[in-house]
Parts: sequence; C-alpha cells; structure tokens
Amino acid sequence: MTDRHHLLVHGATFAAVGDRGDISGVRGGGSPDGLFVRDARHLSRWQLTVDGAVPEVLTPVADGDGARCVLVPRGGRQEPPAHTLFREQAVGDSSFVESLRVTSNRPVPTTVRLAITADADFTDQFELRSDHRTYAKTGVVRSRQVLDDGLEFTYRRGEWRSVTTITADPAPDGVEETGTGARRLVWTLELEPHGTAELVLRVIARPHGEKRALRVPRSPAAVNEQLLALEGQFVEGVAFPTGWPELAAACARGLTDLASLQVPATGPDGEELRVPAAGAPWFLTLLGRDALLTSLFTLPYRPRLAAATLPALAATQATRSVAASVAQPGKIVHEVRHGELAHFGQVPYGRYYGSVDATPLFLVLLGAYVEQTGDAALARRLEPHARAAIGWMLDHGGLTSRGYLVYRADRGGLANQNWKDSPGAICSADGTRPHGPVVAAGAQGYAYDALRRTAWLARTVWDDETYAALLEQAAADLRDRFQRDFWMRERSFPALALDGEGRQVDALASDAGHLLWSGLLDKEYGEVVGRRLLEPDFFSGWGVRTLAAGQPAYHPLSYHRGSVWPHDNALLTLGLARYGLHDEARTVAHALVDAATAAGHRLPEVLAGYGRDTHAEPVPYPHACVRESRSAAAPLALLTAVGGA
Repeated sequence: MTDRHHLLVHGATFAAVGDRGDISGVRGGGSPDGLFVRDARHLSRWQLTVDGAVPEVLTPVADGDGARCVLVPRGGRQEPPAHTLFREQAVGDSSFVESLRVTSNRPVPTTVRLAITADADFTDQFELRSDHRTYAKTGVVRSRQVLDDGLEFTYRRGEWRSVTTITADPAPDGVEETGTGARRLVWTLELEPHGTAELVLRVIARPHGEKRALRVPRSPAAVNEQLLALEGQFVEGVAFPTGWPELAAACARGLTDLASLQVPATGPDGEELRVPAAGAPWFLTLLGRDALLTSLFTLPYRPRLAAATLPALAATQATRSVAASVAQPGKIVHEVRHGELAHFGQVPYGRYYGSVDATPLFLVLLGAYVEQTGDAALARRLEPHARAAIGWMLDHGGLTSRGYLVYRADRGGLANQNWKDSPGAICSADGTRPHGPVVAAGAQGYAYDALRRTAWLARTVWDDETYAALLEQAAADLRDRFQRDFWMRERSFPALALDGEGRQVDALASDAGHLLWSGLLDKEYGEVVGRRLLEPDFFSGWGVRTLAAGQPAYHPLSYHRGSVWPHDNALLTLGLARYGLHDEARTVAHALVDAATAAGHRLPEVLAGYGRDTHAEPVPYPHACVRESRSAAAPLALLTAVGGA
C-alpha cells in the first residue's frame, strides 16, 4: 500500500498500521488507515508516545501476517537510548491485540511513561474513498466511557449501534482527555536495572447487529498461531510443481492469502459458511464475480471454496425486482455490504446486483464443481436456483429479446457491470464510450458456457432431457450470433462490446481471452485471437494488457485501459491451453510468475502496463488491493493450464 501502511487481515477484519505500528487517523486517499470490521473503522487513532514524545523507528513494521517493530526514544550518537520498545500487533476476528515490551538499557532503575492515544470514529469505508462524495448523518450520538481496565467508545444513529472496547493488562494508571474525541491511556513503569515490563492491549469491535460472544485473543502470538494453522490447512495436500519452484511458491503464497481472506456468509438454510472475500482493503466482503472466479481457479485443489460459495450466492439470489439495487428475479448478487451507509440506503450496496456476469458464472461454477467432484447432491439442492438463474439470463438478462446479455449504466451504482466496471473501461479504440445498453463480449462467453454446463446438469443430474436440449440450442444460437456480430474482419479480432444500436465497440482488449476460456470462438478464430494476444502491443512481458498499447484509449496506469490484471491473464492462459496454444500459455504463465517472484511471490490485484523491455521490475498500480482473492488464486489456474512447465 502507499504511505507505508501495512495490512493485517483476518477474515472480515483488517488493520492498516504505519511503520511504527501507529494508526494516524488519515481520512480518504488511496490507503485507509485504521482498524476496520464490516465496512466501519473501529479504531481511527492508535498512537504510542514514550515520555511524551513519538519514538524513533529502529526496525520498521515489515509486510506479513503480524506487525512487529523495534522503537527507541529519540536521542543522538552521544546518548544511547535509555530503553528499547518491542512492539507486536495482530488482527483476530473482530479484534486487535498488541503487546508492548519495554527493556531498560541502563544499569540503574528507570522510570518510563508510556501512553496510547486512541479514538474510534466509526467512519464507513465509503466515506474514506477519494470519490468526492459526502453523506449526511443526522442524529449521531458518540460516547466514551472509562473502564477499570481501559476505555469504551460507542456510536449511535437511530437503531444503529457500534462499540469499540479497549482493555489493557496491566490496567492503565489513568485515562486522559486530549481536547478532541480521542483519549490517552497512560502507564508509569518502574524498570529495574536492565529490567523489562510488558503491556498487552486488546481491542474488541462490535459492529451493529453483532450477537456473538466475541473472544479476546490473549496475545499477538496466539492470533498468529491460529492463522498459521488455518494457512496450513489451505496448503496441505496440494501437489506443487517440483520443477518450477517459483510457481510452487506463488501457489503456496496464494493459498495462505486465501486462508486469511475467508469471510462469514449464510447458506439457503441458514447454515454458516466461509467464502472468499474479494480483497483488502476496500473489498473485504462477498462479491459474486470475485468469489466465483476464485472458486473456479481453486476448484481442482480446494473444491470446498466452491462448495461454500455456491450456496452463499444462492441464499442472496434476487427473487424480485428492486430498481435501487438493480435486482431482478434469478439474478446473482454482485456485492454484499454490512456498513452504516448500506443499512440506511445511502449507498446501494447492502445487496447490490449490478453485474451482468455473476449469474452465468454461478452456473459455470456449479457445472464445473459437479464435474470435478461428482457431488450431484449440491446440484440437486441448487436446481431451483440454477433454473432461476437461467430464467434471468433468458428474460431480464436479454438473451431472448436482444440475443445477448445486456446491461445499462446504473446512476446510483456502476456504469459498467462486467468485470471491467470502472466508468471508462468499455470504450472504442479512440476512448469514446458507448451509448445505450451495452453488450460486453466476455459476458457472452460466460453465458455460452453457462448454457452448456447447465444443459449437462439437466441431462445427467436433473433427468430433464427437454430442458437440456433447449439450453444446448440456445448456446449454439448464441455462438453463431456472436461470431457474426462481434468479429471485426478487418482486424481479425472480436469487438470489446456492442453499443445500444448494435455497433461494434472496436477497442482491442484482453476480454477476447475470456472468450477462449469459455470456448465461444470457433477453433480458427480462437487460434488467431490467442496468437494476437501475445503481440508486443498486448503483451507487456509481465502479462497481457487489458487494452493493447498504441490505441488512443490506452494508458498504462488506467485501472482497465492498459493495466495488467493477474486474474484476467489467468483466464486467458486457461483459454490459450484450451485452444491448444500451449507455447503461448507458458509464455503468459512465466511472465506472471516472474511478476509474483519480484513481489515476494504475491500477485497484486493489478499491475501497471509498462513493458518489461523498459522496466526491469513490474510497476505497481497505485491503488491496487494488496491481497485480492482472484489474484491469490491465479497461480493455481496457471498450474492447471500449463502444469509445472
């Protein structure tokens, strides 16, 4: 992250701390600062002072699952530090725990005054985004209560109530006011010659609606032990390629990241599930498309992710039309949020259905899961949901009336509702945005695959030959229409989209690789497209760009118009392998693995589009999620596509 923030993630909880372990209270910008649970900031300040001064950093916090740093009082060469502070922090389920160990460096007794300045502003994550929006919040009441062993912050707005509780062992000697909403917990420590004293501070966040009896972790070490055990479960039993250690390391790193990105969800019968969150910091929640692609990438190795994702999405499937959330019967949810602004309807994302492709991807995953595992029971259980999803595709989605899946810009939500969902992502080569309803190319590939896989389920599991034949015919018709309407003969490449008048949106884009993954293109067309994606304007050396360079719309630091997305590349690598372009698949796979190796074997959400010929290291995209589930799962998709080659 930018601004030297370090991310600690545990399920639906994350903290962003600075080099010395502090939380400064930054509002807005590219990297949120604080302790967050379910879309709200439960610590907005957490700043350590020693004898009234901010200590110097001897060893800064390093990126990892826990935060450790070494601090000393400010001084000079002629005056060695009187003591050294060893600070360790970790994030648990709705909790944050810190140990502070102070060791005297003097041969005589020493008095040290430690203080932690703490505050909880309960700001919704959407208020911290740099999108220049403001939200009215009337009737807010904030309170602060001193406890015997700490401090409690409470936030109320109507029926909404959130609490942050701070406790310390030993208890602070006092809690001071600061002239702001923050409070200062203070300790006066008497250290023996070369003696040591230790404090443990525990923070519990109780978001609105939290009814569980939350357990406070006893120490950062205990939290890290739990996380290591969970990571071990995710990695255990996966056969990593022995001949390609860099890919093996990227797969292992991805699986350990996925272990920390599991968030709670509920199935159709109220059963408790854990599903992949989209990513931290901004999207530590269930996003339909992201969870589905992550589950598809990991399916050969960790099918339990799919086994949880499918019922979780079935439970949130729309059953009626709601214009504000773009809900329609049978549609699979795009995003689920639990924060204050979603609760009061100030953002539409409580349950938001602004995705044209989550619904077909749900069907793709269901078919692939049953084929992979033989678990026909889940297909029978979710048959009503699958049929409803097909119904949405044929009816509200537009397959029957328009011949394609279609979306319209949502004024209150997303302008684009395919995977490239930023406002200008769908454009012509010159950057012109299409008018009217949009037919995005990649979504048609997903629809084709969904129809075929659901037909297979209908025939083999549901014993409905008539329905299977109907879906197979719909898939064949879609394939014929697509190659007629999307293929740009003069460029030997499919259009990125069709506009409201059926005109081709002619940007050369990586979405063509998704068509290979779905099998929508005839073999001749697919081979031409696959080889074109490896030309220098597309292929940066670190992966395939979302938009080919040289077009006026291209920008290497644009979110979707020239950057390199690992999950996008994973899909097209699977597609290249599907069409027999194994050399090309290996080229892309090696590029992505090299990018991961340069960043500690972790693939970020997105990279800048700068070429490897001029930049020997991959250039990061400035606002990328540091941990993103699709990127974490991408190395496993590469392993599926090319093996250990």
